[in-house]
Amino acid sequence: QVQLVESGGGLVQAGGSLRLSCAASGLTASSYAAGWFRQVPGKEREFVAAITWNGRYAYFADSVKGRFTVSRDNAKNMVYLEMNSLKPEDTAVYYCAVAFTVRRPMDRDEYNYWGQGTQVTVSS
Repeated sequence: QVQLVESGGGLVQAGGSLRLSCAASGLTASSYAAGWFRQVPGKEREFVAAITWNGRYAYFADSVKGRFTVSRDNAKNMVYLEMNSLKPEDTAVYYCAVAFTVRRPMDRDEYNYWGQGTQVTVSS
């Protein structure tokens, strides 16, 4: 049974940093690409970042480029999203997702499993 559990969300002031973690179980680390998405009430879930199974390639939404980094530790079956220079508009529920085959990492329909999400709130 595949399970993804996000952690690390919270309340932070604008300009601050947070590190989100995604613990994966029930699947082999080398078998999946991972992505981070976020959603605010009333809006569609949007792409934030993605990383290939070996960590060689990473992709970012334009809105977070230069501020966020994505990484993974396959030995621990963990994926991370480091968020710096946070802005109030980054406030959202952040979701981790995995895809076994992905051609369009920014497309949420490519992902097979999702976590429950973790709330990130950035105050101004």
